[in-house]
Amino acid sequence: MKNLFINGSPNQNGNTAGLAKAFFGNAPYETLNLVDYRINAYGQELPGDQFAEVVAKMKEADVVVIGSPLYWHNICGSVRNMLDRFYGPVASGSMKGKTLYFMFQGAAPEKWMLEAGGFTMKRFAALYGFMWGGMATDSGEAKTLGNNVR
Repeated sequence: MKNLFINGSPNQNGNTAGLAKAFFGNAPYETLNLVDYRINAYGQELPGDQFAEVVAKMKEADVVVIGSPLYWHNICGSVRNMLDRFYGPVASGSMKGKTLYFMFQGAAPEKWMLEAGGFTMKRFAALYGFMWGGMATDSGEAKTLGNNVR
């Protein structure tokens, strides 16, 4: 089984990455830090775009874990931008057979913020054919969810 963690945090070893470590435990996984990739905004046609590379990594994986810090009451910009870019170039249902999990953490988030992030990711999973594995907001939840892949 191939496991991929997509880290939306600019802090590559911060709390979001910590949730992935708790989730995967001793299971091997590859980390893709979105800050290392140039992903143009939806509708931009600029040279050097690496969105296709990110999608290719996702298509190679069996389990995809997307991690985002909670910024401005929602999913961080790098993850949101990646989700936006799926619309059009990635066919609906093309991630069928893969499972998607979401790691979402922040300093004292309110319930509605977490619910909004979870709703977005569930809809993303459904549109692109992922099986929805669930969302974790702390290391205990991440570890429990990760029991499904270890």
